[in-house]
Amino acid sequence: QVQLVESGGGLVQPGGSLRLSCAASGFTVDYYAIGWFRQAPGKEREGVSCISSSDANTYYGDSAKGRFTISRDNAKNTVYLQMNSLKPEDTAVYYCAADSEVTPYDSSCSMWFGGYNYWGQGTQVTVSS
Repeated sequence: QVQLVESGGGLVQPGGSLRLSCAASGFTVDYYAIGWFRQAPGKEREGVSCISSSDANTYYGDSAKGRFTISRDNAKNTVYLQMNSLKPEDTAVYYCAADSEVTPYDSSCSMWFGGYNYWGQGTQVTVSS
């Protein structure tokens, strides 16, 4: 049974950092594409970053470029999102998701939430002074 569990969210001041974790079970993270998405109240779900199954290629949304880093630890079967220089507009519920419809040889991943078929429960990130 595929399961994704996010952790690491919380309250942080502007300019601060957080590291989100996405612990996977029921599959190995290097076989699926993994994405991080976020949704603020009244807004659509937004693609933040993703990492491909093969070669661990990474992609970022415009809001994340230069500030966020996605990474994968195959031994821990966990994907991380390191978030630096946080801004109040980063406040949202952050979700990780897995796309099982890729092969282990795919070198790209989707930044569209509709491309993912497994989701975690989300973790709240609040950036405020």
